[in-house]
Amino acid sequence: MAADRLHRIAVLVLEGAKPLDVGIPAQVFTTRASMPYEVRVCGPAPGLVTGGDGLSYHVADGLDVLAWADIVFIPGYRFPDRDDPPPAVVDALLAAHARGARLAAISTGAFALAATGLLDGRRATTHWHYTRALAAKHPSVRVDENVLFVDEGSVLTSAGAASGLDLCLHILRGDLGVAGANHAARRLVAAPFRSGGQAQYVPHSVPEPLGERFAATREWALHRLGKPLTLEMLARHAAVSPRTFSRRFAEDTGDTPMEWVLRARIDMARELLELSGRGIEQIAADVGLGTGANLRMHFRRVLGTTPSEYRRTFRLA
Repeated sequence: MAADRLHRIAVLVLEGAKPLDVGIPAQVFTTRASMPYEVRVCGPAPGLVTGGDGLSYHVADGLDVLAWADIVFIPGYRFPDRDDPPPAVVDALLAAHARGARLAAISTGAFALAATGLLDGRRATTHWHYTRALAAKHPSVRVDENVLFVDEGSVLTSAGAASGLDLCLHILRGDLGVAGANHAARRLVAAPFRSGGQAQYVPHSVPEPLGERFAATREWALHRLGKPLTLEMLARHAAVSPRTFSRRFAEDTGDTPMEWVLRARIDMARELLELSGRGIEQIAADVGLGTGANLRMHFRRVLGTTPSEYRRTFRLA
């Protein structure tokens, strides 16, 4: 890229586009003296694009802008798992990528990017509500549901809407350095870097059951998380052998029994961190994880952050 010209940013608005997803890159990369960017908002064709959440967009440019851009942002849109984007959009994205443009999807914009095949064999993420749908619709994509964004070089994806800001600041760090990104973050009144991943924003760590077998046993276990729980105890309560219980439990939940118990204990710890003033060691004992060190280890593995960071983020009072 020539040093004497602005970086060119295209924001591609598709039908059902989410307002925050559109606005984040348009505002982060806004043309101003301190920001060496030029931004154009475009659609499949010039004119009105019906958006989501009660808003529509009147865009001055069509897909030809993608041949101009250095980075193409694809904001999230409603019902991404129903239909693929129009063939003309897919072709324009492929052509932009082939000539060297980076493609960056925010939230469910990952579905449009995946439709190009450019995410096949690569890591990607999307809003936590749609990670399973993305993996099912595009099984060649290695969906990572625990991160705020993924940078695969020429293709980038982010989780839910606000994580689009994390992705934009990450791109700024690469383009302008840490000082430039921090300057933009201050202007936006945003954290320059958020710790952890999007797993901490999912309401529950425990997977929703796919079937109703052992519902009574799961309920029984949830009321005694602070006490010892073993596979044998769970199987005994369900009145089946441990081997049968393990196999059928995994069919119902997608997790092994003890992984399910661990995630339930993490959820209980999350609630105590949000609502109580208990210390980490006491919470670890209350939820059956023994020590603070054990809680920290499992908390980071499941949620990608620490109990202390989680409390700072979500404490209600």
